[in-house]
Amino acid sequence: MMAAGAEAPDSWYLALLGFAEHFRTSSPPKIRLCVHCLQAVFQFKPPQRVEARTHLQLGSVLYHHTKNSELARTHLEKANLVDSAKPLLRKAIQISQQTPYWHCRLLFQLAQLHTLEKDLVSACDLLGVGAEYARVVGSEYTRALFLLSKGMLLLMERKLQEVHPLLTLCGQIVETWQGNPIQKESLRVFFLVLQVTHYLDAGQVKSVKPCLKQLQQCIQTISTLHDDEILPSNSADLFHWLPKEHMCVLVYLVTVMHSMQAGYLEKAQKYTDKALMQLEKLKMLDCSPILSSFQVILLEHIIMCRLVTGHKATALQEISQVCQLCQQSPRLFSNHAAQLHTLLGLYCISVNCMDNAEAQFTTALRLTSHQELWTFIVTNLASVYIREGNRHQELYSLLERINPDQNFPVSSHCLRAAAFYIRGLLSFFQGRYNEAKRFLRETLKMSNAEDLNRLTACSLVLLGHIFYVLGNHRESNNMVVPAMQLASKIPDMSVQLWSSALLKDLNKACGNSMDAHEAAQMHQNFSQQLLQDHIAACSLPEHNLISVRTHTLTHTHAHTHTHTHTHVHTHSFTLTHTHTCTHSHTHTHTHKYTQQSRECLSIIISNSILHL
Repeated sequence: MMAAGAEAPDSWYLALLGFAEHFRTSSPPKIRLCVHCLQAVFQFKPPQRVEARTHLQLGSVLYHHTKNSELARTHLEKANLVDSAKPLLRKAIQISQQTPYWHCRLLFQLAQLHTLEKDLVSACDLLGVGAEYARVVGSEYTRALFLLSKGMLLLMERKLQEVHPLLTLCGQIVETWQGNPIQKESLRVFFLVLQVTHYLDAGQVKSVKPCLKQLQQCIQTISTLHDDEILPSNSADLFHWLPKEHMCVLVYLVTVMHSMQAGYLEKAQKYTDKALMQLEKLKMLDCSPILSSFQVILLEHIIMCRLVTGHKATALQEISQVCQLCQQSPRLFSNHAAQLHTLLGLYCISVNCMDNAEAQFTTALRLTSHQELWTFIVTNLASVYIREGNRHQELYSLLERINPDQNFPVSSHCLRAAAFYIRGLLSFFQGRYNEAKRFLRETLKMSNAEDLNRLTACSLVLLGHIFYVLGNHRESNNMVVPAMQLASKIPDMSVQLWSSALLKDLNKACGNSMDAHEAAQMHQNFSQQLLQDHIAACSLPEHNLISVRTHTLTHTHAHTHTHTHTHVHTHSFTLTHTHTCTHSHTHTHTHKYTQQSRECLSIIISNSILHL
C-alpha cells in the first residue's frame, strides 16, 4: 500500500500534465481545457515543488495565451517567478541527460527564462550546450533549432562576427538534413528570416532580394504541404519552431518591411492587407501573444506609410489603435513604448507641432536601449532642431553623435545615408551650398547602391532646389524631374509637393508658361489634399495624444480615445521623408525600425519557443 501510495502522485500528475500539454498543443489550442487540467493538480494537494511548478506553468499559459494578465501574475508570484524556476530547471537539466526530449526541452525553457530577463549571454550559452547535446544524440534537426535560436540572440546583441559563421553552419545543416518536409521547410524559413532581417537591419535593401525571394518561395512550399502528424524516430526531434500559419504572417511582415525600406508603398500595402486578414482569422481561434505582436508591428509600419502618403488623420487613429492593443498587454507596451512615442513625434512633425515632436522624441530616447532606434530618433530630432532654426547648441550636440564620416553608432547603410542627408539639409539652410551638394551626393551614392528610393527622391529634389537657388536651371530641372517621377511612383506626397513647387518656378523662369501652369495646378492639388488632411487630423480627439510626455501613454489613451479605427491597409519601414511646402519649409523623417525585426524574433523565442 505504501508503495502504491508513493507512486500514485506521479501517475496522476503525469496524466494531468500530459492532458494539459495535449490541449495546449492542439490545433487550434484548447487553452481552457489545458488550464482546467493544470488547476486540477491542486486538488491533490501536491508537494510544494510540484505546486510551485504548476503555478509557473499556469501563469505561463495564462500570460501567453489569454488576456487575463492579473490571474497570470498571481500564479507567477505564487511560483516565486523566475528565481524559483531557474534552480528547478537547472536541477531537472542535470538529471534528464538520458531522456533527450526532456533534456532539450528544459534547455529551451531555461534559455527562454534568461531571454525574458534580457540575460542574452546566459541564454546563448544554454542554446550552445543544447546544440552540442543534440549533435551527440544524433538530432541534426534540433541542433539546427538550437543554433538558429542562438543566432537570433546574437543578432539582437549585435555580435555580427559570431553570427556569420553560425548562420553559415546552420545553412549547411538545413540543406543536408533529410526528414519530415514540413520540419525541413520550417528550418529553412527560420534560417531565411534571420538572413533577411539581418540584411534589413543593415539597410541593405538590394542585397537582401535573393534571400527574400527564397523565403517567399519557401513559405509557398509549406502552404502546400499537409499537416500530417510528425512522429520522428528520434525523440529529440519532437519540436517545432512556429505553426505554419504564424510563419506565413511573419513572411508577409518581413516583405512589408523590405517594401517600405525600398519605397514601394503600394506593394507594402498589398502585403499588409494580406497579413492583417490572416491575423484576424488566426486571432478568432488562437490567443497567442505573438499574433498581437505581429499586429502592432504591422500597424507601426502602416502609420509611417500613412505619414509618407499624406494620410495623417488615418495614421493618428492607427496610433490610437496601437495604444489600445498595448493597453491589453503590459509586456507589449513595455516592448513598444519607445516606438509609440517615436510615431507620435513623427506625427507631430507632420502637423507642424515642433515642441510636441521634441518632447515625444526625448521621451522615446529615454525609453530605448536599442542603438538603431536611438539613431533613428536622434536623426529625426535633429530635423526638428533644423526646422526650428534657433537650437544650434542642441543640434550640433546631436550631429556629433551621428556623424556619418566617422564613428557612426550603427552599421545600418540606410541610417548612415540618412545622416548624410541631414547634414546636407543643414548646410542648405545655412547657405553652404557646395558642402550641401557633397553630403547629398554621398546620400545619392549610398541610396542608389541599395535601391533606397525615398532617400534618392529626397536627395534629388533638394539638389534641384540648390541648383535653382544658384541659378543653374538646367541642372535643377535634371534633378527635379526624376525626383517627381520617383515620388509619384512611391508615392510620397510631400516630395511631390516640393517638386511641383520647384517645377512651377523653374518653368516660369525659363518662359515655359504652359508647363509652369500645369506644375502650379499640381502644386495646388497637393497643397489642398495635405491641408484638408491636416485639418481632419487636428480635429480628432486622438490629437490630444501629442501632449503625452511619459510612458503612461495607454492610460492617457483611455481618456482621449472614444472609438477604434480598425480598417488598416498600409505600412512602412525605413527611409527619409522630406516635406517642404514651398521653398522655405522643410523637415525630415528617417523611418528606420530595424529594431522591430529583431524584436519580432525575440518575441518568437520568448513566447513560442519550440513547443512539442
